[in-house]
Amino acid sequence: MSPARTTVHEFREAPAALRRQSELISRPLAELVNHLHRKAPSLVMTCARGSSANAAAFGKHLIERHLGIPVAAAAPNIATIYRRQLRLGGQLFLAISQSGRSDDLIEASRMAKAGGALAAAIVNDLDSPLAAASDIVLPMAAGHESGIAATKTFVATLSALLRLAAAWAADDALEAAIARLPDQLTRASELDWRAGLPLLSGAASVVAIGRGPTLAIAREAALKLKEGCNLHAEAFSGAEFQHGPIALVSSDYPVMMFMPTDAAAAGLRDLSDTLRRKGATVLCTGCAIDGPISVPVVQGDHPDTDAVCLVQSFYKFLGELAAACGTDLEKPRHLQKVTRTR
Repeated sequence: MSPARTTVHEFREAPAALRRQSELISRPLAELVNHLHRKAPSLVMTCARGSSANAAAFGKHLIERHLGIPVAAAAPNIATIYRRQLRLGGQLFLAISQSGRSDDLIEASRMAKAGGALAAAIVNDLDSPLAAASDIVLPMAAGHESGIAATKTFVATLSALLRLAAAWAADDALEAAIARLPDQLTRASELDWRAGLPLLSGAASVVAIGRGPTLAIAREAALKLKEGCNLHAEAFSGAEFQHGPIALVSSDYPVMMFMPTDAAAAGLRDLSDTLRRKGATVLCTGCAIDGPISVPVVQGDHPDTDAVCLVQSFYKFLGELAAACGTDLEKPRHLQKVTRTR
């Protein structure tokens, strides 16, 4: 792939990646779900960094929402620095990494297995050390990704988590929505969010807000605004934002609101009204109410897959915003494709 077709264009390959994933993931997913049905865990522990950690937050919503099983994020340094083995007998340890080469995730997975957990991983590189350290591997099947900032691998990870939740919960409606997701993503790739350019290109700081299935999307957007546009951006749930951070609201501190299409939407609509009364400028996805600057969304299908479509539209907007900010998406400052931490 030439440099001209990396971050700016690679997100468009996500629909094809999801169709490929549908074939490659079926057997290991069935193996994992059969195990989870035989020996149901009372806890799922995720382990991830960067965009994969944002995907793990999406997985937390899915598993807690559809299965009622609590999900916690592991602190890898408990394994790598403090050498403390957690008591995880009978639990599911789920590591997520596009490269599968971050030393802390590998070591944490090995120690989780030693502590009695079933170690599963969602990875793009099936020959990676993390895959080798895991009991069951769910392939992202995203193919080669040249761009430093993850786009199609992030979408592919969300898809893998959707498939896990749907199969584990035997949710036919979600299964059907996942089958329609590649076409929905193609539509989302063409939506025009340029109404947000004047607001964000001149900002020094941005708040990204989501709730329910869109909280992980807000977190990913904030990360990409940092990586790709050198914008200071923080993400909050609509509820958490009101417990302190709302004090930062001003006319020059724009708010980007990722609106869910489920019961969480009502609270975010109320928050949007509150923020505008306090002088904030709000950029809202798909808002049909007066006041916020609105950007279009695909027609709603299922709340969980609708959230994935939001990040797909955002990735297109990210390229346009980077151009407006004068940054280079292909060479983010101080970053490299594979980050290895311990």
